[in-house]
Amino acid sequence: MNHTDNQRWVLRRRPESAPGPDDLEFVSSPVDELGDEQILVKNLLLSLDPTNRLWMSDRDQYLPPVEIGEIMRGTTIGVVEQSRSDRFDAGDTVLLGEGGWQTHSVAPGSAARRLRPVEGLPLQSHLSVLGMTGLTAYVGLLDICQPREGETLVVSAAAGAVGSVVGQIAKIKGCRVIGIAGGPDKCRWIVDELGFDGAIDYKSEAVGDALDRLCPDGIDMDFENVGGPIMDAVFSRLNKGGRMALCGMISGYNTEGPLAGPTDFGRVLMNRLTIRGFVVIDHLDRSADARRDLVQWITDGKITWKDHIVDGLENATDALSRLFSGAHDGKLLVRVAQ
Repeated sequence: MNHTDNQRWVLRRRPESAPGPDDLEFVSSPVDELGDEQILVKNLLLSLDPTNRLWMSDRDQYLPPVEIGEIMRGTTIGVVEQSRSDRFDAGDTVLLGEGGWQTHSVAPGSAARRLRPVEGLPLQSHLSVLGMTGLTAYVGLLDICQPREGETLVVSAAAGAVGSVVGQIAKIKGCRVIGIAGGPDKCRWIVDELGFDGAIDYKSEAVGDALDRLCPDGIDMDFENVGGPIMDAVFSRLNKGGRMALCGMISGYNTEGPLAGPTDFGRVLMNRLTIRGFVVIDHLDRSADARRDLVQWITDGKITWKDHIVDGLENATDALSRLFSGAHDGKLLVRVAQ
C-alpha cells in the first residue's frame, strides 16, 4: 500500500494571456498504486520551457495540448523509489520526458531513461547543456543552419539556455556571431565570457539599426527563438542563400490567434532563403552525437553555460513567468526535492 502524498500542478483553465493564479491549481493526493512494469519516481528537478505555455493552449502544436484537469506536462529527473519493472531498481536515477509538474511520478519503465553521471558535471546538466537544450542547439545550428566558416550568425534570446550554446558552437565552427539579448548584463556575458563577436540589447536600442551597424555585410544565418519584430528585423537582412532555423516564437505565446511571420515574404524567393521550423523530439537520433561533442567541448573549455534553479515545486508558476520577462540566466529549472 502506498501512503505517499503527491503534490502536483493541475491545469484548470486555458490562459488568455500570461498564465495567472487561476489557470493552474496546486493540489495534493495519494500517489497512484504501481501497475505491472511501472516505476514510482521521486522527482528532484523539473525543466521549465517556453513550450509549457503552448501546451496550456489549444492552438495547433506539435504535441496534444494538456487537457483541463490534467497534470501540467514537463520533463523531470528523479530517483526510483519503487519498481515493478525489470529495467530499473530502487535508487536508480532516471529522466522522464513527461514526468510532469509533480513531486512523484508513476510511469512505465519504458518511458524512463537511466542517467549516468558525467565526471565534473552536475545532475541538472542532463536537463540543460547535455539534455534537450544542448540537442536543440546542436541540431538547429549544425543540421539546419549548416554553418560555414566565416559566415555571420545572429541568435535571438542569445543569453538563454539554447541561444547561449548555439552561439558557442558557431564560434567553434569559425563563424562570426551576434547575439540579441535583454539587458546590459546579459549582453556583457555573451560577449565577454562566451566569446560572441557582438551583442544587441533589444531593451535599449533599435534592433534593426544595431544589426546594420554590427552586420554591415548582411546575415547568413538566423537561429530564431523569439519571433515577432525581432525575427522580422533579422529576416529582412538575410543574404542570398540565407538560412533560418525556427526554434521558437516566445514573443507571441501569450497572445491568441496566429503568430505573425515576416512582413516581406517575397524575400524568400528573391534571396533563395531557407526557413525551416524544427522540434527537437524529431531529432532524437542525433542525441549520442550531440552528447559526445558537447561533453568534449565542455571538457576542452570551449562551452560554458548557466542554470537558473528555483527552489520548491510550489513556486513553479511564478518561475515560469521568468521565461517571458527574461528574469533568469540560462536554463530555468525547479528543484522539486534534494
